[in-house]
Amino acid sequence: MATAPILLHGQFCGDDFEFHAGSWFDVQQSWRHGIVYPHWMPSANYNAGEPRFMFYPPLIWMLGAALGFVLPWPLVPVAIVFLCLAGTGFAVRALALEKLSDAQATLAGCAALFSGFALFTAYERTAFAELAGGFWIPLVLLFALRDRNPSAGLWRRTLDGSTLPLALLIAGCWISDGPVGVMVSYLLVAIAATASAMARSWAPLLRASIAAALGIALPGLYLIPAAWEEHWADLRAAADYPVFRIENNWLFARHTDALLAPFGTVLHRASALCVTMIGVAAVGMGIAMLRRRVMRDNHPLARQWWIPLAMIPFVALFLQFRISGVLWNLLPKLRFLQYPWRWTLVAEAPMAIFLAAAIWPSPSNRRWPRILVVSVCAAAFLASAAVAGKAFLRVCQEGDTISDLRAQYDAGRGMEGTDEYEPADSDHWKLATGLPDACFTADSDATLGVIGEGSPTPAWRFEQGSCQAVVSFQHHDPEHIQLATNAPHAGYLILRLVSYPAWRIRVNGRPTEPADPRDDGLIAVPVPQGPIDLAIDWTTTPDVVAGRSVSIAAILLLIALGWLERKPDSLRQVSSR
Repeated sequence: MATAPILLHGQFCGDDFEFHAGSWFDVQQSWRHGIVYPHWMPSANYNAGEPRFMFYPPLIWMLGAALGFVLPWPLVPVAIVFLCLAGTGFAVRALALEKLSDAQATLAGCAALFSGFALFTAYERTAFAELAGGFWIPLVLLFALRDRNPSAGLWRRTLDGSTLPLALLIAGCWISDGPVGVMVSYLLVAIAATASAMARSWAPLLRASIAAALGIALPGLYLIPAAWEEHWADLRAAADYPVFRIENNWLFARHTDALLAPFGTVLHRASALCVTMIGVAAVGMGIAMLRRRVMRDNHPLARQWWIPLAMIPFVALFLQFRISGVLWNLLPKLRFLQYPWRWTLVAEAPMAIFLAAAIWPSPSNRRWPRILVVSVCAAAFLASAAVAGKAFLRVCQEGDTISDLRAQYDAGRGMEGTDEYEPADSDHWKLATGLPDACFTADSDATLGVIGEGSPTPAWRFEQGSCQAVVSFQHHDPEHIQLATNAPHAGYLILRLVSYPAWRIRVNGRPTEPADPRDDGLIAVPVPQGPIDLAIDWTTTPDVVAGRSVSIAAILLLIALGWLERKPDSLRQVSSR
């Protein structure tokens, strides 16, 4: 039902839609060339490429590419929205079942997937990776708050069957979305510390620490190269560009800067959703606490479970205000969240659970109050989807649909690049469209394109005379390029390939270093006079080897952890030492 507006309006286009679609196309192409885990996105920057897959978490670009093999492309984004929203509903239901009845938990799951922020993320922003966080976060809370053996020893209480799934869930957060991984890491610390203090035991904090270490190590094959190679790209653009700066995104902030003015609508919409959802959580919490006097010992919220859960919306609200700026600047990587209102995602599950606990009738009531609540909620959920479809859903303009993007891709015109993945000290907006595979020049800094009327993007044409000769690639796959030519004199081959240290260049069989960096980020290779045989290959750098090694070690430790958690006798021996 939550995807009905998409199906009714046809293909939809949000803020991040083209970014994801281009990724899916290139991942499929890499798989066809036998590259299981792609690193380079060839179609970006109008076929000059960028190292997007080195830095962007792999789950969504792999899922979209896989779905593209079995579904028509227009249905792929719809399927991803469906899977993420359905997963959110089931995950919140699983969390709620810890303390609520089956009917209440189902209501909480529905409230979460129909929440305004979930639909805003799906319809307007098409932030599929962030949308997946709605599934992971409730399950992280489920296993972080679970305490199956409150009277057992420290190690038996720590390794109670929750540590292994908690580690897998944390890994799932990191391979889905960087901001989700950051939020969950801080959330887990806060929840575990609170739970430990209330239980007067180190077990919750110890369990969270073990799970976090393994959960971050498991996707090491992605995280370690991304962290190590951070200085190879302009990743600071993701946090320093004015639109993305925390200081410009406080709750209901108003901007006089013309650059930020168009973003004001999105900011105020997100702010309104944040305040509404946290308000619903607070009211639901108050009603549930009042009803405790009536329900007494049968109240569905146990103290050590609901107090940590109740803290989440208020902390999320605090982080929306300027007063929290010291935390944003102090805590590592927190500024990479870009928007404080992203914490609304974390408040989604508590909001839904407190709402369900507040409005569901007492078991002693007759049947008709339950029927009334179900009917009203069903109508409210339908209205929420309809309003979101009207307010948030962006119907594609001509040329922007996924079918149009696929046609553009198949025609070889490439896609736009991304600011944060461009080489340091370069500007990908200076890259010209229509470039040949290679341009032979006497000057490595030669300007290859000219800005025409009505377009800020430079375009290349042979008659401009910027190339003395053009050369076509003889072989070109996502991670290997080869060409042969005859240079009339010593000069440079400027390749339609963005520079990156993982590329290894060989000219006539000899390793060759590229010329000084160009403003547009393209690789300029010095070549001698005469026959030229040039090969460029993507290499496995030491940080990638280290990342794979860490992931393998984490898998082995996870297997050992699973064995320990299933062997109570072994844990008793550990506890007795």
